[in-house]
Amino acid sequence: MTHSLQNILVIGATGGIGGALVEALRAGGHRPLLAARRPEPLEALGRSIDAPWQVGDTRDAAQTEALLAWAEAQGPLHGVVHAVGSILLKPAHRTTDAEWADTLAQNLTSAFNVVRAATPRLATQAGALVLFSTAAAHIGLPNHEAIAAAKAGVEGLARASAATWAAKGVRINVVAPGLVETPLSASITRPGPALEMSQRMHALGRIGQPADVVPAVQAALFSPWMTGQVLVVDGGLSGLKVPR
Repeated sequence: MTHSLQNILVIGATGGIGGALVEALRAGGHRPLLAARRPEPLEALGRSIDAPWQVGDTRDAAQTEALLAWAEAQGPLHGVVHAVGSILLKPAHRTTDAEWADTLAQNLTSAFNVVRAATPRLATQAGALVLFSTAAAHIGLPNHEAIAAAKAGVEGLARASAATWAAKGVRINVVAPGLVETPLSASITRPGPALEMSQRMHALGRIGQPADVVPAVQAALFSPWMTGQVLVVDGGLSGLKVPR
């Protein structure tokens, strides 16, 4: 794993996992470039840690292209992390057309836009791109149809683009967490029956914290011989069944 200073664009820097990653990158001597959709928390974070920031919505192709151009202008771009997603817990027959379109836009379309805009720029540094999936794409969980489909698409996108860009030295990997306690998941991670059930579903007996996911993201970013992989970090949710 490299220890030289690198410029890493973190899209979703104000989220739970994105924020934890920013802290870890700074602690490791790297230079995070911050991006998110909402300007107020992004500016507050950028000012608090004296890091460059740029507002951008990766659901939009033009904004994504502008965001990557901005990141490239900050200096050599060594890595991009797209720590963006959504949670929709509904069966397919209760999912509206608008909810389906929104889930695809926030997860798959946004990832596609980032792959398209980032890969030519990362090729100049033989850099790395990290996308996010979910353990729900690996195990059948009720009421996860839309998000599981969208994130499974992200994994297919990553494998194909990793093959496309391997000859240029660009590495593209995916991190697939289980349930992690973040502002995005607050409605199902607050104390109560839903949380207790989720804890029992994870073999290690608890849901994740953002810091639990960061080492996998760092491995995907910095491991020089890893590409086209999905790193599942889910407390055993998708691979183990432990009686409780």
